[in-house]
Amino acid sequence: MGKGKIIKDYIARKEILVSVGAFNTLSAKIIDKAGFPSVYVTGYGASANILGKPDIGLLSMTEMVRHVGYITDAVEGAVIADADTGYGNPLNVIRTVQEYEKAGVAAIQLEDQTWPKRCGHMEGKQIIPAEEMVQKIRAAVDARRRDDTLIIARTDAIAVKGFDEAIRRARMYYEAGADVLFVEAPEDEKQLREIPKTIKGAPFMANMIEGGKTPVLSFKELQEMGYAIVIYPLSTLYIITKAVMDLVEEMKQTGTPASIISRMATFSEFNEIVGLKAIGELEKKYKIS
Repeated sequence: MGKGKIIKDYIARKEILVSVGAFNTLSAKIIDKAGFPSVYVTGYGASANILGKPDIGLLSMTEMVRHVGYITDAVEGAVIADADTGYGNPLNVIRTVQEYEKAGVAAIQLEDQTWPKRCGHMEGKQIIPAEEMVQKIRAAVDARRRDDTLIIARTDAIAVKGFDEAIRRARMYYEAGADVLFVEAPEDEKQLREIPKTIKGAPFMANMIEGGKTPVLSFKELQEMGYAIVIYPLSTLYIITKAVMDLVEEMKQTGTPASIISRMATFSEFNEIVGLKAIGELEKKYKIS
């Protein structure tokens, strides 16, 4: 069994699962060590981390699988991973799901944008016909080799065709076999509140992006609204970006990072996160000098 059971157990007991976004393996380990039950592997963050480019469909499926695999190997919690559009038609989706499963992913997120896609909170999105996405979801469900792997179906229809069309699509995707529904980029709190009420019995995921199109709410508020999962995909990426910006500006202005050393992790704290002590124990065990 994989770690999808962690997610399913949260859904069954109606406790919201909080999945914090990781843009690389180090950020994933920090999230995991903090005690969060799940890590969300963001395609937006992966594109920034690997390429230094925006989330506009530049990464391939194989690049994402390698990226995701490093993260699943490093954490104890359940990994929810962005698989964009499935990287093609239903046959491509089958391979995507199976490769993500082999990489240790607990839940695979697929969306109904055209390819190349773009971040759900950017302008200029386009979506495929709902019937085409239904076939992708059916293929994803059939492709699973583990009973506890979850398929998360995302629709980007609000920005393109409006709220009612987004809910119509979500209903179709649920009927096609999706385990969790993700209506991307609600435009206000009213829409955010309405979404989990629209399809009886369906678990919904909320996406909280600082500075995005949707109001950013707390875990508790979202649980009270009826959401099963919440992701904060970019919080770690944005804070580390600002921290590095501040650091290099300080060094540029003063010639030293001395004034902000107190804001850094210490040498020992960092080594604890990356597991240096455990490596030392292995070196002793195998008599590595």
